Amino acid sequence: MTDCLEVINTRSSIRKYTDQPVPEDVCRCLVEAGLKAPTAANKQEIHITVVGKDNPVQAEIQQDLNPNAEVNFYYDAPLTFYLSADENFKWSGVDAGIAVENMHLAAKALGLGSVILGCMERVLNGEKKAEYAKKLGFPEGYQYFVAISVGYADTEKQPHPINFERDVTVL
Repeated sequence: MTDCLEVINTRSSIRKYTDQPVPEDVCRCLVEAGLKAPTAANKQEIHITVVGKDNPVQAEIQQDLNPNAEVNFYYDAPLTFYLSADENFKWSGVDAGIAVENMHLAAKALGLGSVILGCMERVLNGEKKAEYAKKLGFPEGYQYFVAISVGYADTEKQPHPINFERDVTVL
């Protein structure tokens, strides 16, 4: 397995994928990485919906999000994972963020590319919220928080630089 710090230091958001499918065991590994993330009060309220790129719900979300976009929101990745959680739990957004980061780092460690997505929030939590929650299989009382698209990268991207002087305060 790749060293954790190496994965963190070399990861980047990938926005172009090959058509190579992600094997089922790799998909399961990514889901497990998300579900193994820590949650506030150990609530473990994260639910993950796995959607293939040819599923009609992807096109419907895209149409509602931006019908004129030249690039789809999931960048034609073979899989998109939608993370939903208890809409009434104060920490669900934080928990979903931790889970999706686990999945992002696991994807990198497994030789995949990924991009974390929040862009469809206004559609999935908007006026068609209940309709999309049903289509995406969210449990009752759950809402969309974040998604991640995953596949084999068809591009390379350097990790972004960091600037300690600007971004860190040591007291």
